[in-house]
Amino acid sequence: MTLTPHPLVVRARRLATDLLVPAAERVDQEGVPASHVEAVKRSGLLGVTAPADHGGAGAPPAVLRETAEILSGACCATWFVQTQHHTPVQTLVRSELPVRERLLGPLSRGELLSGVAYAHVRSFPRRPVRVRREGDGWRFDGTVPWYTGWGLNDVMLLAGVTDSGEVLFAFAEAREQPGLRASAPMRLAALTAARTVSLDLDGLWLPAEAVALRTPYERWAVGDRAKTLHTNPAVFGVAEAALSLLDDATAGPLRARLADVRRRAYALADLPAPKERAGELLAVRAEAYEVLRTATTAAVVAGGGRAMALTSRAQRLAREGLFLLVQGQTAESREAHLRALTGAPATAAEQDR
Repeated sequence: MTLTPHPLVVRARRLATDLLVPAAERVDQEGVPASHVEAVKRSGLLGVTAPADHGGAGAPPAVLRETAEILSGACCATWFVQTQHHTPVQTLVRSELPVRERLLGPLSRGELLSGVAYAHVRSFPRRPVRVRREGDGWRFDGTVPWYTGWGLNDVMLLAGVTDSGEVLFAFAEAREQPGLRASAPMRLAALTAARTVSLDLDGLWLPAEAVALRTPYERWAVGDRAKTLHTNPAVFGVAEAALSLLDDATAGPLRARLADVRRRAYALADLPAPKERAGELLAVRAEAYEVLRTATTAAVVAGGGRAMALTSRAQRLAREGLFLLVQGQTAESREAHLRALTGAPATAAEQDR
């Protein structure tokens, strides 16, 4: 039986074939152009899991995963800029605050592209970004070490921690303004094209109606930790793109390994209570990284000296694979990955999970 692919999967494949793949090496060197962002907005992919009653597709997680694989394998920088958008959408879906009705529709329909500035919250009890009441709004002070999509995003979901240990998420315009200044774009080993900067916050004031979430850190951290246990679909997308550069005899065994670990990773992702299977999730995540490393290395080896040219797809995919090793990394996932690399046994705490 042939299953009909979801319309957004069809659109993602067309976008990849017609625009992203042909331009990927140029984008890698010059940066994600605004025209790519506009094409993603028009495609409807920004609303893949957004509610249908606000203009989104309301598609299941499997569709989000498949479109992420397609986009990341085609142009990882473009994928990375747009993937930030899905967290603000889901934050608004769960919010009961006034900002939900102001922004959920425009974000779901792809009229606006949102970035995120919240990974620094994971360093709590350190507070790189501090938030406190000021008048009828909130004041943000500190530094956001990493912010992707500067100059491409319309809005950002910014987070900080209050003196009482609450995490507060609020929306701001993604532009320089009083209290918000961006660094020069960072030069990185991979995905420089995604326009990543740091943000200096010196009294950025946001009104109360910009707030999307306010909750104790411990409560937020439980859900965030569960998300970071999973394998990023981009790992499979970049690995598959690397395998496409190999002959069938070389790619066959690696493609079978990739399919096996993908199946197990997504089966785990669809189960409830992921934190109760943390050890298994992190083990599968590390295994997926190993397949990714092998696939991208094989593409470079097969390409020979030509693979060292900046116009080579193989070297770009290899660098993107390095980036995915640390993207969304937490102390827990880093330690589990290092143990997998060295063959060290799991800790007693992990064995109890």
